[in-house]
Amino acid sequence: MTSPQPRPNVLAIPAYVAGKPPVARPGLTSYKLSSNENPYPPLPGVLEAATEAAAQMNRYPDMGSTALYAALGEAMGVPVEDLAAATGSVGLIYQLVNAFCEPGDEVVYAWRSFEAYPIAVTAGGATSVQVPVTADGRHDLDAMAAAVTERTKVVIVCTPNNPTGPAVTQTDLDAFIAKIPTHVVVVVDEAYLEFVRMDDAIDGIATYRRHDNVVLTRTFSKAYGLAGFRVGYAVAPAPLAAALRAVSLPFGVSHVAQAAAIASLAAQDELLARVEDLVARRADLVARLREVGWELPDAQGNFVWFPLGDRALDFAAACGEVGISVRPFAGDGVRVSIGEAEAFERVVEVAARFAP
Repeated sequence: MTSPQPRPNVLAIPAYVAGKPPVARPGLTSYKLSSNENPYPPLPGVLEAATEAAAQMNRYPDMGSTALYAALGEAMGVPVEDLAAATGSVGLIYQLVNAFCEPGDEVVYAWRSFEAYPIAVTAGGATSVQVPVTADGRHDLDAMAAAVTERTKVVIVCTPNNPTGPAVTQTDLDAFIAKIPTHVVVVVDEAYLEFVRMDDAIDGIATYRRHDNVVLTRTFSKAYGLAGFRVGYAVAPAPLAAALRAVSLPFGVSHVAQAAAIASLAAQDELLARVEDLVARRADLVARLREVGWELPDAQGNFVWFPLGDRALDFAAACGEVGISVRPFAGDGVRVSIGEAEAFERVVEVAARFAP
């Protein structure tokens, strides 16, 4: 007799490594800059909406996310039939693989990119095709298009790219989509779209409207500060959105999370002010890092990327010694979130010691 065994692909799933909290240091205020979280408290009205919703915790949430879809549809000017909600944008990646890939089908994406991609692809029994980013952390879209085969069912463009930072331009995205067969789903992962400040930035909504195979994935975790509630959504042509809803976990997005997301959408003025402040902090940090000798990849998310290679773990340890937790990727680099401005003095001091 043998014990039950999981499918072989389950045993091959790489572990997700979450950003660690800082270790307390005597005499120092510690800061967590390891998870790309929003340092601000909930937007006005959100805590009140969530508290009111929590009073109904004995009831199941609206499985159809009716009110949330209505609010999203109005905010973006899209039909509710073109929306699908999930537990964060990462939940949508799992659903995309589940909905569109047979075992052995291929999913093409840049690497290094969001570390949940290989987990979701492997969990779904599909095959990852990882295309190296360029030396400055950008998607090599020509190489990604060349990597598409008859087995490819999904390609993912993470823009801005997590963890390296650069974003794709509209011109480059249009040229890329034109090279992809129309039966292949093109996912534009826009988890950090609110932080992009560049010429020729992507207009995701206009792009999805022009193509029958484009899916946008977005989240309330970053700019909106709802990382603890897990609310993501996709915008896609109705047949694709319906497929995502069909494979979604029933009642996956809680009633409290839906209420918080709706209230967050109603606080756009305050949201934009907070985002602008974080963008200004990002620019200030990048300028200070350049002063101490760093040339970093273009930072378009709420984080900066240090291409440290084999020194990544040493850099993270040095940050930890001064009460700052960052996210190292062994052998590649370190991602530092844009958080509390008072933490950056210590980050710059450590960075100066590791400057190339």
